[in-house]
Amino acid sequence: MIRRGPRLLKKTVLSLFLGFGLVGVAGSQTADQAWLRYGRVDGTCLAIPRKVHALGNGPLERSAVAELERAEDACRGPKSTAGLSARAEETFVGQTVVGTLDEVRKAYPSLSAPADLKAEGYWIYATRSSDPLVVIAGADEAGVLYGAFAALRSPSSLEKIDPQGRSLRGEPAMPIRWVNEWDNADGSIERGYGGRSIFFEGGKVRDDLGPVGEYARLLASVGINGCNVNNVNNAAPFLQPEMLKGLARIADAMRPWGVRLAMSVDIASPQKIGGLATYDPLDPAVKAWWAAKVDEIYKLIPDFAGFTVKADSEGQPGPASYGRTPADAANLLANALAPHGGVVLYRAFVYNHHLDWRDHKADRARAAYDIFHPLDGRFAPNVIVQIKEGPIDFQVREPVSPLFAGLEQTNSAMEVQITQEYLGQQRHLVCIAPMWKQVLDFDLRAQNRSTPVKEILEGKSFHRPVGGTPGSPRTGLRPWGGGMIGVACVGRDWLSSPMAMANLYAFGRLAWDPNLTAEQIADEWTKQTISTDAEVVATVRKMLLQSWPAYERYTGPLGLQTLTDITGSHYGPNVEASENNGWGQWHRADHEGVGMDRTVATGTGFVGQYPPEVAKQYENTATTPDDLLLFFHHVPYTYKLHDGKTVIQYIYDSHYQGAQQAAKLGKEWATLKGKIDPKLFEDVRARLEYQAGHAIVWRDAVVQYFLKLSGIPDERARAGHFPGRLEAEDARLGKYKVVDIQPREDASRGKAVSCLGMGSGPEAAERANDQDSDGPRQCAAEWTWSGQPGTFDIAVQYFDLENGAAKFSLLVNGRNVAAWTADDKLPSRRPNGDNSTRYTAHAVELKPGDVIRVEGTPDGSDPAALDYVEIAPTPAP
Repeated sequence: MIRRGPRLLKKTVLSLFLGFGLVGVAGSQTADQAWLRYGRVDGTCLAIPRKVHALGNGPLERSAVAELERAEDACRGPKSTAGLSARAEETFVGQTVVGTLDEVRKAYPSLSAPADLKAEGYWIYATRSSDPLVVIAGADEAGVLYGAFAALRSPSSLEKIDPQGRSLRGEPAMPIRWVNEWDNADGSIERGYGGRSIFFEGGKVRDDLGPVGEYARLLASVGINGCNVNNVNNAAPFLQPEMLKGLARIADAMRPWGVRLAMSVDIASPQKIGGLATYDPLDPAVKAWWAAKVDEIYKLIPDFAGFTVKADSEGQPGPASYGRTPADAANLLANALAPHGGVVLYRAFVYNHHLDWRDHKADRARAAYDIFHPLDGRFAPNVIVQIKEGPIDFQVREPVSPLFAGLEQTNSAMEVQITQEYLGQQRHLVCIAPMWKQVLDFDLRAQNRSTPVKEILEGKSFHRPVGGTPGSPRTGLRPWGGGMIGVACVGRDWLSSPMAMANLYAFGRLAWDPNLTAEQIADEWTKQTISTDAEVVATVRKMLLQSWPAYERYTGPLGLQTLTDITGSHYGPNVEASENNGWGQWHRADHEGVGMDRTVATGTGFVGQYPPEVAKQYENTATTPDDLLLFFHHVPYTYKLHDGKTVIQYIYDSHYQGAQQAAKLGKEWATLKGKIDPKLFEDVRARLEYQAGHAIVWRDAVVQYFLKLSGIPDERARAGHFPGRLEAEDARLGKYKVVDIQPREDASRGKAVSCLGMGSGPEAAERANDQDSDGPRQCAAEWTWSGQPGTFDIAVQYFDLENGAAKFSLLVNGRNVAAWTADDKLPSRRPNGDNSTRYTAHAVELKPGDVIRVEGTPDGSDPAALDYVEIAPTPAP
């Protein structure tokens, strides 16, 4: 039987979404493809009176009415009582009213509406009588819309306020709840894995902005109120007049959903596009240029939210060129924005990426605190310092940035990544909500008292009260409070993976209410997206919550960071890429030990940036949590963790455990077959199968690296031992050539076979198209089975390179067992851990003497490279 190959079907992701129980315009990209699937998941219908009207005529109230009516129509169809149950017929009497609190008080003076509802908050009231009434009120128009979405998010919530006339209310914890998109004017997206930009194409704003409106609707449903639409790198062209006119169209598309447009700006724009000889933030001509440019923006976009700035970082220009500080640059922009009510999000991601790796006192982790802490209190009130959750760069685990505690007189926002740059790039299931919760709940103990990160962001810890909503008029320069920024990088396939959308949902919910648990959020998302069945919800919740710990175990445990190719793809394993360069993500592994000494006593002194209680904990190996040990300390491989296990043995064990957990995700998902949408089931099944295979690539690469470096064997004799594995270089080869793989640990024994040698590019493509006398060039590797007879799973480990679609066949005694095409779009143009991929043929009968053969046909610059074949008994059902 010829089986389909393991490709991820990336090209058909949107068609999956479109077929996922969707109604509407065929081929359109809509929010219904995510979690706004009213009536398409059992138990998601809201029973409210179907007569819905707004007390006001504002755009957000109209959107609230439209969303409620959309949900009602999807759930109950045409507005007729024919054939409906008594409970459903009740929805045709009474009325549902939406409006601001002021409007509700005027219309219903007898209602006890709250007087203390915060900006953007909502209040929902319901009564059950012969003439039922549901009131969805907001402190402002935004609150009205958020209240409508809150009711739709939890249909059972209205049952809690019925029939006693009780009420529900909700208020955002922090005012800044933005997503950042790293879209480029040409339509590409930096760190985007969901297709091309929904905003831009060909150097201008797209004609079709329908997906932008749908994205804003999706964002509003979880309380996100701002969207920065362009990349923080190469931002100057976005200030050109024609581009600003296009941005105004984007703002128009998002405005009905209360999502305000923001943009990234290049601090050097006055020089790059303004014709000035300087961009010195203290130069009067520069100040005048920015003031005029901001005026131009607000004439086009009256509710413009503000600017995001990346400066003096990774090659981006900044104030340091003139001996100025980030406060000088931020205040320059803040002063131009202040009369209009705009804010500046100034990224604290400022560091030197040309550090001397031989200097053991050099430390990238120190940079943000060293630069910004001395400036505390010198920023304008409408400046928010945007701080990554950890001191490095969105790694699988980092300690909380100490800068959150180091800015007591400055507003701060936490930047997290929704797009999975270092977490499997949406090809691996990694639910990030548990990580974010750990950061939000972490108590930094500033001023020797309780100061959880979430309360710092809310403006509670250092008395930074909320002063308004970005983009709205206000008087005076009052502190704004802080918030959360999520780098989303959505594309025309949203986030590419249906399960990855849980991270976008979780970000919005935590920015609104950081006290929610990861379990609550997982349940909410599952019930709106997949099923309300208790067994399905429990299974999906378990998968989501165990996915991040699993990924950490098979990539970079103990605070080692992700151990990926940091100078290249940021995807597959490349342990050595972190070392011997100036990027500063060092783990300092050598023959004797591993980890970076960041202590005050003997290391870089980074630990001393934390408040005293936290610093004391991290300074000592005995009190440092094991999961961060190697971030703060360099220890011998034989150092014993709190459970008595040595560091090296933990590295071995965790990688094997993580790979097993990745395989278990697929087994758990398999139990949902027949219980959920079949297209969704099959799409996620294929992704999890790929992830399980790639987790083995990660496991083997990291284990082999540390086995060779330390020279210490695995107590359980797994590292370096692969029973059932038949290496390609040991096979009888037909036209295949043995090649070295770099890094060597990305292949089973550092070698593979290639049908084109190691070339890539035009020459390799030319060789691939060479014709043998009997057709296209084909290579083969053969082994003779000498094991016991039985039924086996045969895994073929091959390399799936971009710019080509090589074909593979697995044969036993000349009989086709499986055939597939390696046509995924994985990073890297050379065989390595980025594109090492596993295909498994199940339940194959073998007996001694059988000939196992893999045939590879290259295509383009894909050389049909092969690493090994691994044979294991087929598990019992």
